[in-house]
Amino acid sequence: METTKTIKVLIADDESIVRKGLRSTIPWHKYGMEVVADAPNGLKAWEAYQIHLPQVVITDIVMPEMNGIELLRKVKEVDKDTRIILLSCHRDFEFAQQGIKLGASGYLLKTAFEDEELEGMLEKFQRELTSQTSVAEDTETSEIYGERLGSLLFAWQSGHSSKFVEEMDKLIGEKLPLNRGPLYIYLVKTCRCDRTYLDLVKVNEDGNRRMPDSASVIIPYGEDLCYWIVPGEELETAGSLLVQMKSQTEKLNWAKRGPLANTEDLSKAFMALHKEAEVEKLHGISSQDWPEPIWKAVKLLHDNPGADWSVSDLASQVGLSRSHFSILFKKTVGDSFVAFQYKRKLKLAKELLRDTQLTMQDIAERTGLGDSKYFSKWFKRCTGQTPSHYRIQQKDAVIRTDGHPGL
Repeated sequence: METTKTIKVLIADDESIVRKGLRSTIPWHKYGMEVVADAPNGLKAWEAYQIHLPQVVITDIVMPEMNGIELLRKVKEVDKDTRIILLSCHRDFEFAQQGIKLGASGYLLKTAFEDEELEGMLEKFQRELTSQTSVAEDTETSEIYGERLGSLLFAWQSGHSSKFVEEMDKLIGEKLPLNRGPLYIYLVKTCRCDRTYLDLVKVNEDGNRRMPDSASVIIPYGEDLCYWIVPGEELETAGSLLVQMKSQTEKLNWAKRGPLANTEDLSKAFMALHKEAEVEKLHGISSQDWPEPIWKAVKLLHDNPGADWSVSDLASQVGLSRSHFSILFKKTVGDSFVAFQYKRKLKLAKELLRDTQLTMQDIAERTGLGDSKYFSKWFKRCTGQTPSHYRIQQKDAVIRTDGHPGL
C-alpha cells in the first residue's frame, strides 16, 4: 500500500500576480504537494475548498466577497487540522494576529517574505500531514469494514434486509466476537464523521495510539453521525476519548447502549439509537443531553412536522404545566418554543424546496403553514427570497458543484 499521498493546496488572493507567482516559483512536488485550485476572492475559495478539501490553504486576508479571516473560520469548522497560512500587508497586522488566535498556522508579509520562509512552513506541514496520513491509511480497512456494516444497517432500516441479525452477527463476529464479552454501542454526533476515524485512533505525542484499531468498529451514518461499537474491556478508554474530543469541539454529542450480550441485543440497540439519530440529524441533540419531557416534545415535533402544535398541546402531551414547560424548554433548548418552531419549519421548508419537486401548496401543508400564498410570504420574510428563487438557486449550486467549474 502506498504510504504517502499528495497533499492538496488551495491559494486565495485577489491579485493575479500573487496567485501565479506562488504557483510557479514554489517547488510544490518537493514537499509532496499539488496546487489543486486558486481563487480570486474568499467566496470562490470557499467553493473550491468544499470541492477539493485541501490540507493546506494559503490565503490573503483582505479580499472581496469574503475575507481571509472568515474563510479561515469556515475551513476550521470543517477540518480543524487544515494548515492555513495568511498573507498580510503591514496594515493588516491586527487581522493577522486575530487569524493566529483562530488557528492559522502562520502568516507572511506579502511585501517582505522570501520563498525560503514559505518553504520552511511547507516542509513542516509535510512532516505533520504525512504522519496523519499514515494513521489514516492504517484505519482504511476499518473504514471499509464500517461502510459494509453501514450499508447493511441502512438496508435493514429501509426494510430490505430480513436477515439483518444473521448478517450482523457474521460481520461483527469477524472483528469483535461476542463470546469474548459484552459490547457497547455509541451514537456519536460530530461535525465530520470521516474525521472521527482519525480522531478516535489519533496518535498521542508519545507515538502510542490510545485505542487499538482492532478494538472497535465505526459505522458512518450520513455525514455527521457515526455508530461506534466497543467491547466492554475498552469502555473506559472509549468514554475518556469522547470526553477529550468534546473538550476540543462543542459539536460533539453521544448516546450509549449496553451491555449487549448477543446479536439480537445489538439489533434492538441499533433501532433505539436510529430513532435518536433521526432527531440528531434534525436538531443536533441527544436524549442524554436534555430532560426527558423536552426530548419527548422535540421528538413529537420531529415525528409530526405538519402539525401546528401550541405550547399547551405539547405541555399536556409530556405531562407538564404550560408555564413549567415554557420555562424548561427555553432553559434547555436556548430558544423560546415559538422561535424553535420557526427555525424547525424553516429548516424543513428549505429541505423540501431543495430536495423534492413538491408544489408550494404541498410544502405549505407539510410544514403546517396553511396555504401556498401565506407560505410564500412567510418564507420571504424569513430569508429575503421567494421559495421559487431559493429552489432555483439551490439547483444552480448543485449544478456548479457537480460540474466542478473552473475557478
